[in-house]
Amino acid sequence: MALRVLSGVRSVCCAARLVPWSGCPARALSGAARLLAARKFTDKHEWISVDSGIGTVGISKFAQESLGDVVYCGLPEVGTKLSKLEEFGTLESVKAASELFSPLSGEVTEINEKLTDDPGLVNKSCYDEGWLIKMTVDVPEELDDLMTEEAYEKYVKSIEEH
Repeated sequence: MALRVLSGVRSVCCAARLVPWSGCPARALSGAARLLAARKFTDKHEWISVDSGIGTVGISKFAQESLGDVVYCGLPEVGTKLSKLEEFGTLESVKAASELFSPLSGEVTEINEKLTDDPGLVNKSCYDEGWLIKMTVDVPEELDDLMTEEAYEKYVKSIEEH
């Protein structure tokens, strides 16, 4: 780790990029780590990431691995009102079919049209290009009932042990 001084500002060179020195290199998180930390998870393996009152919803890596190769995505129409934990669609794979449940209450504002032609995006990029729907967040307090990434990882480990 190299300490550099640029225009009187102390910075640390971390992974070939300059980040402000905060006194602790562990605080210099990558953008991906910060985004992942912002996701919240359900015990049914859906995730949601909220930005400006709009939630992007998908399934977790654990869920897509359990399903196998996704061959069909049945998603709701834009404008569909959803209640927390209400079923909103299905994913079908070569191994099984799985229902999808809304992590929060809100209205569907967008569906991932790319999944119509390429449902395998759910497997290839479940946290990025393989998202399922976007929705309004009508009851922000419901986020408090969801698991952080760390809590979700512990939950998944407890499932795998049984």
